[in-house]
Amino acid sequence: MSRSRRTAPDINVTPLVDVVLVLLIIFMVVMPQMESGMPVDLPGLLHPDTKAKAETPFLLSLTATGALYLDKAPLAQDDLERVVAEMHAREPERQVVLKADRSVRYDDVRKVFARCQAAGLGGVSLQVGERHAPTGG
Repeated sequence: MSRSRRTAPDINVTPLVDVVLVLLIIFMVVMPQMESGMPVDLPGLLHPDTKAKAETPFLLSLTATGALYLDKAPLAQDDLERVVAEMHAREPERQVVLKADRSVRYDDVRKVFARCQAAGLGGVSLQVGERHAPTGG
């Protein structure tokens, strides 16, 4: 009896590449949906602060239609002070960030600030997007 020659096994990486590409596509589709708060068109800022905060803040969103959301849950304007006071009592170190659509009048934004202050918050941060300096020609 003769012994057959052993050959090195061939590894087919095609299924592995297929799985990785499918996972990549899934993450590309899912990641934009994971943004917290309601989508609003933010005003821009030329030189944003790049320091990251340690804790995730409470996120208030004021849409172009004037609707108010806490994270992604609708919030009535009349309930704002009560809800913010309860949040602040539960987690006093956690910040509140306001995302307001650029088309909202600043007077309406200021009213939300004032109601948060009336609820006992020392301050509210305003989230803005990055704006690029105009190019001269």
